[in-house]
Amino acid sequence: MRIGIFSDTHANIEALTAVVDAFKSERIDSYVCLGDTVGYGASPNECCEIVRNLAAFTILGNHDAAVAGRMDYSYYYDAARHALDVHAKMLAPEHLEWLRSLPYQRRDFGSLYFCHGSPVNVEEFDYIFAPDQAAQCLDMWDELGEVTFIGHSHLVKAFALTRDEVFEVLTPRFEIRPGHKYIVSVGSVGQPRDYDNRACFAVYDTLDKVFEIKRVAYDIERSAQKIFAADLERNFGNRLFLGV
Repeated sequence: MRIGIFSDTHANIEALTAVVDAFKSERIDSYVCLGDTVGYGASPNECCEIVRNLAAFTILGNHDAAVAGRMDYSYYYDAARHALDVHAKMLAPEHLEWLRSLPYQRRDFGSLYFCHGSPVNVEEFDYIFAPDQAAQCLDMWDELGEVTFIGHSHLVKAFALTRDEVFEVLTPRFEIRPGHKYIVSVGSVGQPRDYDNRACFAVYDTLDKVFEIKRVAYDIERSAQKIFAADLERNFGNRLFLGV
């Protein structure tokens, strides 16, 4: 089975549409969204509609939780908090109900595990983008999937774990090795932060046990102009051009 995995769309319909089109050439059998469909961008309803129809299941992200009233986001910085307030008012009732129903985690496709942030205390939405953060998962080795897929950081990062050590995997395509477990951050569809402004998504082949990151260009100008025209922080649009 080939699984299309994506995360952190952040209401960027132009990026999401480009990713959906790119997936069509990947022979995908099932799709998984790792959360944060909303927040930052100008098209939350449109993105919710596509993700709801596409994904076999979607994981709850922190922005999803905030908009759906499932977490306190008063400590977020002003612009991010304001965007969440705007989206909460914009979203159609059926999309809000969908966000309220999303799980924090899911195990599926045999030995795979999916969550938005770190699998340690999934409701806390902690980050994993460095080996020391991945090493915190060693204490829950038996609970990890063969591969644990996450989002949240907007960075493409992969770590191979033994029972005692963590190694960063630096290639965009790699095969799962016996005796190891993996934590893989699949980057962001709608707001990449690794200085590559293309929309990011992933494919995992459960038969060959091969993971691969993919990138696709999209109409950043159009997406940014929608943000500039909305009641949203202009920097949310500016950063799309830079990939930060």
